[in-house]
Amino acid sequence: MKMAEPKITVLMPAYNAAGYIEEAIRSVLEQTFTDFELLIVNDGSTDNTEAIIRSFNDDRIILTSQKKSGIAAALNKGLSIARAAIIARFDADDICYPNRLALQYDFLNTHPDHVIVGCDADYYDMQDEFVFTYRPPGHTDEEIRSLYFYHCPFVHSGVMYRRQVILDAGGYDLNAHAFEDHLLWSKVIKLGLACNLSSTLIRVRLHTGSVTMDEKWRTKTFCKIKYGALQKGSISKQEGDILQLQLGIQENEKTKQGAYYAVLAKKFLWDNHQPLKARMNLKKIIRIKPMDIRSYLLYALSFMPGGFIKKFYSTFSQTK
Repeated sequence: MKMAEPKITVLMPAYNAAGYIEEAIRSVLEQTFTDFELLIVNDGSTDNTEAIIRSFNDDRIILTSQKKSGIAAALNKGLSIARAAIIARFDADDICYPNRLALQYDFLNTHPDHVIVGCDADYYDMQDEFVFTYRPPGHTDEEIRSLYFYHCPFVHSGVMYRRQVILDAGGYDLNAHAFEDHLLWSKVIKLGLACNLSSTLIRVRLHTGSVTMDEKWRTKTFCKIKYGALQKGSISKQEGDILQLQLGIQENEKTKQGAYYAVLAKKFLWDNHQPLKARMNLKKIIRIKPMDIRSYLLYALSFMPGGFIKKFYSTFSQTK
């Protein structure tokens, strides 16, 4: 007997996520909205990620595997076999709050002119300590469309969208390494209305292996290609190959740790003003990269009053 199509496909790519994926899966299974399938694409994991997935006894979990091909390829594969017309993106190292699916599905169901809806997100560090709550730079469709191209309008792990619209936009570009979502959104918002709910619906885990990286730790070549692609709305295979080489240069623990501490330091300055924690992380960066003058400048800035720092950041971010 053919199973009825679920209302939502929760699409989760996973690569060597054994340390986090059990908690991520449980957060999906415990949603107040229950009519979904959890489609997990195992992207060539070499740890016991697959064993953990198979340990769950729930018919809503669908597992498919592929050779290591990257997140964009994993997501495109998931989109090709998803049974629902509505897709909820989610990452294997994050946590869904219980009403996430219900609220976003209700929004899309009552706003047929909208094609994508995101949300606010809580960010936690590797010790599961709260860092800050991220509010996207735009919430209404008008605000999102008015953003400069370099501002990513959504937290990827917290979006829900209409599957056909993503397919019509061409899916995730395999050449847009590390910003495949951002490039896709620039195309999607041309096909319908967009929104971010002013509700915190997911918890994002920052760690040295996560995609989130302080842009200042990317190479100049990487940033030039990325922002050029975002501005023109496309990226070539040749540019993608160069990006892969640039990412390979940074595939070392020293760079990953430095970028991780940089994100924490800045968030404890700008978004959740705790100068002591900011300085603690800045000291770690300085030990890793002692010749980087920016860390010393931020360290000095951390001694200024919180109001001044907030105003400084607001001015700086608007003139980027």
